[in-house]
Parts: sequence; C-alpha cells; structure tokens
Amino acid sequence: MHGLYLIDMDKDLSQSGSDSLLAQTKKLLRRYDIRAKKGLGQNFLVDEKVLDTILETAELNPQDTVIEVGPGLGIMTAELAKRAGWVIAIELDNKLADILKTNLPGDNIVIIHQDVLGTDPGALLQEGAPRFPEAIKPYKVVANLPYYITSPVLRHFLEASVKPERIVVMVQKEVAEAIVAGPGQRSVLSISVQFYGKAEIVTYVPAASFYPAPKVDSAIVKIDVYPHPPFAVDDEDRFFKLVRAGFTAARKQAANSLAQGLGLDKAEIMVWLKRAGIDPTRRSETFTIEEWGSLWRVYNQVVK
Repeated sequence: MHGLYLIDMDKDLSQSGSDSLLAQTKKLLRRYDIRAKKGLGQNFLVDEKVLDTILETAELNPQDTVIEVGPGLGIMTAELAKRAGWVIAIELDNKLADILKTNLPGDNIVIIHQDVLGTDPGALLQEGAPRFPEAIKPYKVVANLPYYITSPVLRHFLEASVKPERIVVMVQKEVAEAIVAGPGQRSVLSISVQFYGKAEIVTYVPAASFYPAPKVDSAIVKIDVYPHPPFAVDDEDRFFKLVRAGFTAARKQAANSLAQGLGLDKAEIMVWLKRAGIDPTRRSETFTIEEWGSLWRVYNQVVK
C-alpha cells in the first residue's frame, strides 16, 4: 500500500487560519520541537503572496489530482486540498510525516512517508482510483524542491509512464534559470526538461520568504508537459546519453565534446553533425531542441 494514510480531522491548521504563515510555522515548529534539517534542504514557505502565486499557477479544480513533494508542515497541502479533488503528499522526513497524518484537514488527502524517487506515479493514481474515481488523470505536481534533488525529481515525473500535465515547482533561482535557458546557455538540465514540456519562470522569490531563510533566492517554475515530445525518440536513455556526451567538455566545440563523451573519432562526429545540418564548430550549449532531434536521428541510424 506504499504506506498511505487518509486524514480525517484537522486540529492545528484550521484553528490557525487567521495567523500569518510565519506565525503558523513557528507555532507548529515549537509545538512539535522541530528544527529544519539542512541535509534535507528544509526551509518552510512563510510568504502568503508566494503561496497564492503557486496555487494560482497550478490552476486547480475539483477534477484535479495533485502530487505534492515535500509538504513539510502541511500548510500548502491544506490549501491544495481545498481546490483539488485529491492530494497525494509525499514526505521523506518521518517526524513531519507523522505531523501531517495528525493535523491535515479533509478526507481527500493521502500522506505517503517515502522517498519520492521510489514511488511510481501511475501506481499511486491507480491505488486511489476506487476512492477518487473523478480525480485520477491527468494530474499535477506541486513541490518546493531543494537544490540537490531538483533534477532527479523533475526527471522522475517527466520520464514516468504516466506523466503530469503540469508541474509547478519552487527551486533555487540559478536552477530555475538553468531549466528555462535558451540556446547559448543550455545544459543537460534544460534539455531534459524542455524535451518534455514548455518551461517558464513565473516569479522570483526572495530568501526572506522562507523560515529559516536560505542563503539564496528562489523562483517558481511552471512546466506544461507536452502530450508528445517535439520529436520521436524510441530510446530515451540513449538519447540522453547523446545529450550528456555533448556536454562532456565544457565550452569546447560540439565535435570535440561528443567525440570525448562517446569515445569515438572526432572526424566521424563531424560527419554526423554536418548530416544533421549543424556547424561542427558550434558548442552544444547553442543547439536548439530541434537540432538535438536532428542529431539524434543521425546518431540513431549510425549507432545501434
């Protein structure tokens, strides 16, 4: 059952609705003797305007299912549950998971005490189907992600057999800018996201919007997932192996980087690039998503 828990009545959150988010957060932290764990990147959102922006960006309705990653104290979870048909909150911290099971309101919230990377979104949705038949697919992801897990979590959902229709995440500012980067500043991260969906920064969020305040600012990123990628790839692992090879040697010409990353002769790589209509002297950071598609088609024909 993945450790699912249905929540019945709220005690702390509903009674503190008139308090500011900062007051609610400090009250809950004191009550349960909690200290933010730096190792898990725990910083709690305490800015009402930012919370409202996240909720507005998610554009929820009673037919929606939301998977929330890292619900923390559950303050945003409760707001999500007011708008969506069903909320699945995945929390790694055992103490916070216990608090969520005790304090969250409503009967449309499920708590999962587990590492999100060990979950299967399709299985979670299927498991709740008998109870929430009207809110199964499509689903949306809402998360406040620490730097160290941002890329793995995004790829976990974007590469899942059942993908979300929208992802709304709070991430470190520099990571957000890397996700939405265009030609000239692209990286493996930006390509691995933009291959699956349209990404944009909704707004920047100052460090003071969190408690305790981190050392860096953040940003809210919205990813609208495509029904189908912009070009066909029959083996995504091999495609991203090609992409990673293109960034093996930073700031070198693509032909050099790809040759080094794939362990092949540079002259052969230059032939591939020319067949794909790409100048071999360019750097991989400058490639468009469509050019990666052209290079993939050549690579897939030559290398089996």
